[in-house]
Amino acid sequence: MDPQVSNGSGLQNEHFTELLVFGFLQNCSKCNFHSELELLGQDLPQHDYLREEQEDELQTDGNRCSHLGREERDSESLEEIIQDIARQLAQVGDRMDHSIHPALVDRLAVQFMNVTLSEEDRMRCLYAALEEVIQTCPKDLEEEKTMLLLAMMLAKKVADHTPCLLRGVFRTAVNFINQNLFTYVRNLVRNRMD
Repeated sequence: MDPQVSNGSGLQNEHFTELLVFGFLQNCSKCNFHSELELLGQDLPQHDYLREEQEDELQTDGNRCSHLGREERDSESLEEIIQDIARQLAQVGDRMDHSIHPALVDRLAVQFMNVTLSEEDRMRCLYAALEEVIQTCPKDLEEEKTMLLLAMMLAKKVADHTPCLLRGVFRTAVNFINQNLFTYVRNLVRNRMD
């Protein structure tokens, strides 16, 4: 998978991925970055993309269209679906936790501490680590699911190793997933909604 290839991103897509990665991190067991995660959660947009759409949906009499309440409910159920997926992925991730060697996490954390690296360089580092870890993973999961899990697990491991890196590794994981795995994430959500 090329870290340059994009298969769809946008404000709403990024929000879905942020919810997924944040929910994954919230549901992981044994982590040392709870306070940093709480601060990150306060900074994440909450339904901002819906509010922007709603502002444009006023009727001529100044009232909002009646379908907006349904959109908000749909958004809440969508968020619940994403949270449920994140919870299940975190459980699988906890079982696969041993497959990531501590030396790899150390090396990746050092790379993320380098403030001169661009976001693109950070994604390349993450991708290189993913390529290394995927060799030791069980082959019983589909490739995209393994890549998604490992990207989030590496983010968790780096943040656990050095909690002050949580924001940076979170952003890089979200960007990487949006560029390389968003179609898979979207299909996961769609399959749950059906």
